[in-house]
Amino acid sequence: MTKAIKLLTALPQPQRERLMALAREVSFPEDSRIFEAGDRADRFWIVRSGAVSLTQQVTSLQRVTVASLGAGDLLGWSWLFPPYEWDFGAEAFSPVRAYEFDAAPVLALCDEEPHLGIVLVRSVAEILAHRLETTRGRLMEHYALHGRGSL
Repeated sequence: MTKAIKLLTALPQPQRERLMALAREVSFPEDSRIFEAGDRADRFWIVRSGAVSLTQQVTSLQRVTVASLGAGDLLGWSWLFPPYEWDFGAEAFSPVRAYEFDAAPVLALCDEEPHLGIVLVRSVAEILAHRLETTRGRLMEHYALHGRGSL
């Protein structure tokens, strides 16, 4: 299994400083929706404190938590890939403080500094690979406990 990485610690110090120059501090109250699946993805966050639940709407009345994020975790990757729409929703499970980044200036910085862009995309890919493996493990556990027809 891949190991969990934190985006800011994965970036070398000079690139981290340039990225952080684009950040602004934001907060979300407990139980607030941060974004919804299908909405336009034009930003991302690094969680500073608190907990965020990534959710998937499975019926008109039911959402399922697919991942829980905490301090240091990347929230949002859909800003990097067309069609630039959120694949999941996100909700503050507790009061959350985060660094918020607008996608356009970050992408412009990556164009100006290709090394930063490569390191950033590689780090996001590692984060996604880890989350995919974690989700796969949860699904396999569910399948083992509940049998074939329950997924």
